[in-house]
Amino acid sequence: MANNDSRPIDIQFGKFSWPVTAIASISHRISAVIIWVGLGIVLATLYFVSQSEESFDQVFIALKTYFLAQFVVWGLLSAFGYYCMGTIKHLIQDMGYCEEFASGKIISWVAIILGLALSVLAGVYVWA
Repeated sequence: MANNDSRPIDIQFGKFSWPVTAIASISHRISAVIIWVGLGIVLATLYFVSQSEESFDQVFIALKTYFLAQFVVWGLLSAFGYYCMGTIKHLIQDMGYCEEFASGKIISWVAIILGLALSVLAGVYVWA
C-alpha cells in the first residue's frame, strides 16, 4: 500500500509565528519553574546563613563579590517579577476583562514590558 501521508516528518517550531498571548503564558509557566527551583537555593542559603555569624559573613561577601551569585539573585528576582505580572494578567482575565484576542494581546504586552522593567530594576538593585 502506498504511503500518501503528506504530513511533515520534522516539525520545526522556528517556522511558526507564536502570538504574544502564547509567549506571555508560556513565559509565566517557565518563570514559575525557575521560582520553584530557586526556592530550594534560597532555603538552603537561609539554612546555611542561620548557622553562625561566620556563615552569614561568607554569604554576604559572596553576594558582594561573585558575579555568579549576583546573577542567580538577579535571575530569581526577575523570574519573580515577571511571574507577578503574569499572575496579575491572568487574574484580570479571570475576572472577565481582556478576554478577546485584541485586548489579550495588549494586556500580554503590558505584562511582558512591566516584567522587563522589573528585571531592569532588579539588576539595578543587585549591581548598584
